[in-house]
Amino acid sequence: MVILNIETSTNCCSVAITIDGEVVTMAANLDGANHASELPVYIEQVMKKAKENDWKLDAVALSQGPGSYTGLRIGCSMAKGLCYGLNIPLIPVDTLQVIAAAALAQSGEKIPQDAMLCPLLDARRMEVYTSIYTHECVRVKDVEAKIVDEGSWSEELAKGQLYFMGNGAEKCKNVVTSANAVFIDGIVPEAQYMGRLAERGELLDVKTLAYYEPFYLKEFVAAPSHIKGLESK
Repeated sequence: MVILNIETSTNCCSVAITIDGEVVTMAANLDGANHASELPVYIEQVMKKAKENDWKLDAVALSQGPGSYTGLRIGCSMAKGLCYGLNIPLIPVDTLQVIAAAALAQSGEKIPQDAMLCPLLDARRMEVYTSIYTHECVRVKDVEAKIVDEGSWSEELAKGQLYFMGNGAEKCKNVVTSANAVFIDGIVPEAQYMGRLAERGELLDVKTLAYYEPFYLKEFVAAPSHIKGLESK
């Protein structure tokens, strides 16, 4: 399959076209927060490359969350627009699974086959979005918002090594001190790691996309208004 992959769940913004899971072109900014202006430019760049090489898209894959509310909204709107315009399906991909795939791609030889991976996304204060995956990126625990304390992963750590990665891992280093806790730095979700996951994902037909929403996990709560007449009741 020829898939356009979109990842905007954190302050990193990236797109990639993959063919049968292999990256053929990509564009990214891994340290920015201007997704609304950057994403259309990156998509235009990779779509130009697709036209030059006669790569016809079969689907659009979206890193669906959890993550930044604004980032997910921007990515979702762009992905749905492309699907409608090109009449192709959408493939939602678990953002935490993308982080696990990135860790394996960058540090795979250092991670034992029997070890478990625990991607972490910062959810503010001492809370993270997290789940647990096998070496094959198969999820074995539901995605959840978890308060970080010394006993947060005690059951899993008692069974063996647990590898932590993602932008929520830093806040765990001084709290999760088990000898079985291994931290991998510098891992972020990127579109280039989505292709193989999207290949085995569920295709959502264009007819059903009107009702599709990203996986926010927690509802967005707007700050109280301080404008006279619009104060929260």
